[in-house]
Amino acid sequence: MASKIRIAIVDDHPMLRRGVSLTLAEEADFELVGVGASAEDAIRLAHDEHPDLILLDIALPGGGIEATREIVNADPGIKVVVLSVREDQATVKAALGAGAQGYLVKGVEGPELIATLRKINSGQSYVAPDLAARLLSESKETASPDSLATPQTARLTAREQEIVNLLSDGLSNQEIAERLGLAENTVKHYMMPILQKLGARNRTEAAIIARTGNSARKK
Repeated sequence: MASKIRIAIVDDHPMLRRGVSLTLAEEADFELVGVGASAEDAIRLAHDEHPDLILLDIALPGGGIEATREIVNADPGIKVVVLSVREDQATVKAALGAGAQGYLVKGVEGPELIATLRKINSGQSYVAPDLAARLLSESKETASPDSLATPQTARLTAREQEIVNLLSDGLSNQEIAERLGLAENTVKHYMMPILQKLGARNRTEAAIIARTGNSARKK
């Protein structure tokens, strides 16, 4: 029997904690190992329970981004997933730069939440598609004509640059593969060196860096 996905929920709104807890309780492959209401609670749960996932709000007392950074630095095996009402580019970039593996907007339907948590637990990163598309659009609008020629993108090979250009247009791995005449697994193979060269933690951050030339990582 496969082991369950161990998850903690940290949000200062009791009704949201209860709603998400009830949603998870209906799924046989999830185990709720703790709940909290502050950044301190999130860090404590990470230390004491070592969950696979921590679902937390950015606007926690004590700071959700700060908690994310401390948790990921202390235990990179824990995947932090942000669930927030905030949709601005600066907040999303800050969360991803702090190490969050996913960013969801409050109001997400239960089935989508469950499916996304399973994907993130399997090692994928995730930003809500509508939000990711809007961030990329904002990045294009604010990017200067020379912003694509950055020290980070200069390290990319010609093929990697082709992939990043399509990535920044919002294409999936499968769509990129079809556009370039490659196998999807080949595109996935390129992603790790692309992320490393751009100093990005995930696809969305890589696309934003490619468009703006700015890393979301904390210096």
